[in-house]
Amino acid sequence: MASEPVDADPEGPEGRPAGKDMSPWLGDGGMPILAAIGVSFDDYGIEDDDQAGWATASWEPKPVACNPHGVVQAGVHSVVLDAAMNFAVNAGLPGKDRTRATLELKTETMRPAVAGDRLAVRGAVMRQAQQVAFAEARVEDAEGRLVSRSTGTFLVQRDG
Repeated sequence: MASEPVDADPEGPEGRPAGKDMSPWLGDGGMPILAAIGVSFDDYGIEDDDQAGWATASWEPKPVACNPHGVVQAGVHSVVLDAAMNFAVNAGLPGKDRTRATLELKTETMRPAVAGDRLAVRGAVMRQAQQVAFAEARVEDAEGRLVSRSTGTFLVQRDG
């Protein structure tokens, strides 16, 4: 990724809750493959009630994400959903703590997406432990219908 996130001031960057400043990673998340397939992260934060991280992105799939029939490949959904969960986990971690690796990933596609669709992506942490985080993410179409979803387990590196 382009740069290491840093702790934000107590008020948080741009009115966000206190926590890690992930704003350098908005857009392609520091991963050029996301820009190539049409993904752009636009927001992140920490839930007030359980201090769990979340992240959102918009996705307008590019033709490179599609099979010869014009449908977005399931593996491309997995890349997008994995990135959303990683972003969410990192958004909720303090200091220089960060995800180290995706340990497990399960993705389901519910309906087809094609190049040019306007899709919304949201990742959120479901449970945070000392060494692992459990997250889920979803892709919805413009009507709010579920297109794909994923769950994942992530190894956390503690540096603080």
